[in-house]
Amino acid sequence: LRQHAAESAGLCSAAGSIQGLRHLARRTISTASRRQFENKVPEKQKLFQEDNGIPVHLKGGIADALLYRATMILTVGGTAYAIYQLAVASFPKKQD
Repeated sequence: LRQHAAESAGLCSAAGSIQGLRHLARRTISTASRRQFENKVPEKQKLFQEDNGIPVHLKGGIADALLYRATMILTVGGTAYAIYQLAVASFPKKQD
């Protein structure tokens, strides 16, 4: 009987601490000051609308160029590998 009472007291204290934590989290989230972000959309619009001869998919800078090159390498490599596999599959293995 004592063990049951101790277990239920432990559960009650755990539940109480969880409820307290929920209350604290709710209060913290609702009263936390929100960060103000600078609106960079007009700057980006100006950058992407410039007529400077650079393709739009590369106007983002070095990161765009790296992503473009990686995509091209993977595309060419995947196409070459697919053609190789088709060629291998089209010639059956010789029976000895």
